[in-house]
Amino acid sequence: MARTENDTWDLASSVGATATAVAASRAMASQGPDPLLDDPWADPLVRAVGIDTFIKLIDGEIGPREGDAGLNRRAMNEQITVRTRFFDDFFLRATGSGIRQAVILASGLDTRAYRLPWPAGTVVYEIDQPEVIEFKTRTLAGLGAEPTAGRRTVAIDLRNDWPAALTEAGFDAGQPTAWSAEGLLVYLPPEAQDRLFDHVFALSAPGSRIATEHLDMRNVPPDWAERLTERSRRIGSNINLAELFYTGERNTAAEYLAAHGWRTDIRTTEQAYAAHGFELPDDELASLGNVGGYLAAYLD
Repeated sequence: MARTENDTWDLASSVGATATAVAASRAMASQGPDPLLDDPWADPLVRAVGIDTFIKLIDGEIGPREGDAGLNRRAMNEQITVRTRFFDDFFLRATGSGIRQAVILASGLDTRAYRLPWPAGTVVYEIDQPEVIEFKTRTLAGLGAEPTAGRRTVAIDLRNDWPAALTEAGFDAGQPTAWSAEGLLVYLPPEAQDRLFDHVFALSAPGSRIATEHLDMRNVPPDWAERLTERSRRIGSNINLAELFYTGERNTAAEYLAAHGWRTDIRTTEQAYAAHGFELPDDELASLGNVGGYLAAYLD
C-alpha cells in the first residue's frame, strides 16, 4: 500500500515490515559456525513478529539464489554485516571519545541497546512508533534480555514533535550526542528529511556526531525501487519498496550537514566492503557503486 500523509504501521506492515526484513538479515548473518555478526536477539524478534517469509528465510526453507551475484546468501550476509558493523563501530567510537548519550532514530528492531558494550553511564534513546516500541520492549523482556546501557524509549511518530518527547524522556541537549538514522532517509519525503536534520541540529551540542547512509538520488537509476522490489519478491517477500520509498530530488545528507557546519566523512560502498575484507558484488542494484555508501558527520 502506498504511503499517505498520516499512515501508521506495525512490524508486519508498511515501513515496519522493512525493519523486520533487516532483522531477518541480521539473524541470517549471525548463524553458522563462523557467523559474521553476533545478534542473539534478531532471530527471536523476527519469529515473534510472525511474517512467514522471513521465518522461512532464516530457517533456510526459502532463500536467495546461489547463482545470482547480488542475491545469494553470502552476498546478503556480507551486505548486512557491512551495514551493521558501520553503525556499531560508529557508536563504539563515539563512546570511546567520551560521549555518553545516543539517540537511535526510527529504532525498529535495532538491538544495539542490548548487545553493544556501552560504557557505564551511557543512555540510549530509542525513537519509533508506539506499537513498534511496545512490541520490542515486551518481547525482549519476555526473552530475558537486559539492556547493556540505560535504555529509554520515546514512543512517537517522527512526523510529530519528537524533540519535545525526547527532552521529556531526559535527553540533555547540553551534552554531545551520537545520533543514528539507519535505513530511514529514503522513507522520508525530501522536506521531512531536511526537517529531521534541522531538529538534530537544534538538539546537538558541540562534539555531537551522526551516522546515516549516503545516497545521491541524482545518480540512482530511475527504476531503482521497482528493481529492488522485483528482487525481493524472488525470495518470497511481498514488500513493495516502490510504494514505500520517496524518490525525486532531495538534498544529500552530506550536503545538508556540511551546509550547517558539520564535518562529513563519506565511506563509499566499495570502501565499506573492503574495510571488512569483502569484495563488492558484481551487481548494480546491490552496490550502487560509488553513489551509495555510509556517512558520519561531526559537529566540532
